[in-house]
Amino acid sequence: MTSPDAKADLRFYLQSARDALLWKLEGLPEYDVRRPLTPTGTNLLGLVKHVASMELGYLGDVFGRPSGEALPWMAEGAETNADMWATPDESREDIVELYRRSWAHADATIDALPLDAVGKVPWWPSHKAEVTLHHAVVRMIAETHRHAGHADIVRELVDGGVGEREGNDSMASGDPAWWADYRDRLERVAREADRTRRPRETTRDAKE
Repeated sequence: MTSPDAKADLRFYLQSARDALLWKLEGLPEYDVRRPLTPTGTNLLGLVKHVASMELGYLGDVFGRPSGEALPWMAEGAETNADMWATPDESREDIVELYRRSWAHADATIDALPLDAVGKVPWWPSHKAEVTLHHAVVRMIAETHRHAGHADIVRELVDGGVGEREGNDSMASGDPAWWADYRDRLERVAREADRTRRPRETTRDAKE
């Protein structure tokens, strides 16, 4: 496989993850893109803000190509997890446009450098801070798909919306009644498995 073909493959899977993540915001009111849906505060707009920040780092700064974007939530002394949620002053449009600019900057880095170009990750331990562009792109693909998966679950919790991408949700066909029956069946199976596969109590334990 030639280098241009390898780059095309990497770009395809990175872009598919980017598109999937942004799609999860569509059609939701301001509250729903921001509200935390897990005990650790996972929220849709925060996921986009975080991934945009990571992409500017791994596919920009690491290879000596700073974007010039102001990221105060990543600065030294910033509040813990400040990149994982949007403040009231940070609009949805601001975060989405930042993410799109991060795409353009990252894609320019991929186009400009060979995949074996070496960069340095300043926030990693010095003994393993050097990475190739190929490694950094694969890392961002994994990072973005991971958070797109988080967003998929969060969106389902918000309004039941599911699927991989617009026009191809990769879900089994079924109406709400079918899905309700399916979920109930899985619940029954889980309870049955718990009963039948739970380690049996010893006679002594049972007496105690």
